[in-house]
Amino acid sequence: MTRKKKFLKIIYINFLIFFILVLLFEIIFGYWLKDENFGIFIRDQRNIEKRFDILHKGEKYNYIFKRNSLGFIGEEIDPKKIKVVFEGGSTGEQIFTPPNYRIVDQLNSFLKRDQIDIKIINASKGGKSTRGYYNDFNNWFPKIKNFNPKVFIFYTGHNDASLKIKGQFDKVKRDNYFDQFEDYIKNNSKIYEIKAKLQNKYFGKIRRNYGLYEKDLYVDYKYIDYNEAKLKYNIKDLNVEEENLLKNFEKNLLNLDKKIIETKIIPIFITQVRFDGLGKKTLFLINETLKKFCDERNYDIIKLDEIVKGFEINDFYDDIHTGIDGSVKISKIIYPILKKKLINYLE
Repeated sequence: MTRKKKFLKIIYINFLIFFILVLLFEIIFGYWLKDENFGIFIRDQRNIEKRFDILHKGEKYNYIFKRNSLGFIGEEIDPKKIKVVFEGGSTGEQIFTPPNYRIVDQLNSFLKRDQIDIKIINASKGGKSTRGYYNDFNNWFPKIKNFNPKVFIFYTGHNDASLKIKGQFDKVKRDNYFDQFEDYIKNNSKIYEIKAKLQNKYFGKIRRNYGLYEKDLYVDYKYIDYNEAKLKYNIKDLNVEEENLLKNFEKNLLNLDKKIIETKIIPIFITQVRFDGLGKKTLFLINETLKKFCDERNYDIIKLDEIVKGFEINDFYDDIHTGIDGSVKISKIIYPILKKKLINYLE
C-alpha cells in the first residue's frame, strides 16, 4: 500500500469515527426521537437571544430579547407550572420595548406586587392573527410535554384588521422542500442548538433603532373613541373588501373556537386600539365582530376599545405599536379587570 493510500485510509477512518460520534451525540442529546421534537413549525421561536439598543423618547435602552427552549418569550419555565398564556401579534411580542415595560411584563409585575401567585407566559409573535392562534394549537402547544394551561388571553385585532388576502399571515412552514429540511435540522439538532446559543451570547449583533418613533404620526392628531366610531362607521354599509375581511375573521374565530372547546381552556379576549383610537374602520369592525362572537358563547372579553378615552402624544411609536408610556397605560387599564378574572379562575 502506497503512502498516499495509507494517508487517505487514515483520513477516511477518522472521518467515519467522527461521523459516528456526531451521530451518537445527536441521537442521545438531540430532539429527533423525543417528545419535545418541535419539527419545522416554530423554527424561529426557540432559544432566541437578540440584543437591542433602542431610543424611547430620548432615552436609550439596552436589553436582550429572549425566547426560551419552548418558544415562549422570557426565561426557561417548567411547562407544568404554566397556567396562563398570552397570545398576540407584534403588539404582544413588543420586541422593540424593554422587557420591564412590555404589557405582559407589566401585568406580571402588578400580580407580583399584589402577592398573587399567577404568572402570564407570553406566546406572542409578530404577524400572528387568530389564524396563527389556531396554528399554535395544532403545531406548537401539543408538542410541549406536560403543558396544560387553564387560561388563554387573546390580544386580538390589528393583524386581523389588516388581512386583505387569505393566508397573508401566520405561515407555519416554508414552501421549498430544501428549506423545510433545513428547518427540520435546525429545530432538532443539539449541535445547532449549542452553536446558536454560543452565537447569541458571544457574537450576536446589536440591533440599533434610534428612529423608532414616526415623525409625522401625530400631525393633525385626532383621537376617535368608541362612541365617535359608532357614529362615524356604518357597519351595515360594507364594501367587498370589508365583507371578505369579516368573513375570513369569522372563519378563523370558528376554527379557534373548536380548539377552545377541544382543549377545555378558558379564553379571555382583549380588543385593541390604535394611536388614534379607532381611526381605522376595519379595526372597529373586527372589534365589534369579536364582541359578538364572545357574547354568543359567553366568553370573557375586555373591551379595551370602549374603556380607553384617549392617549398622550408619543404613547405609540407608530400607528399600532405602543411605546413605554403607552404600554404602561394599557397595562394599568387592563389589569384590574384581568386580575379579578384570573383570581376567579385560578384561585
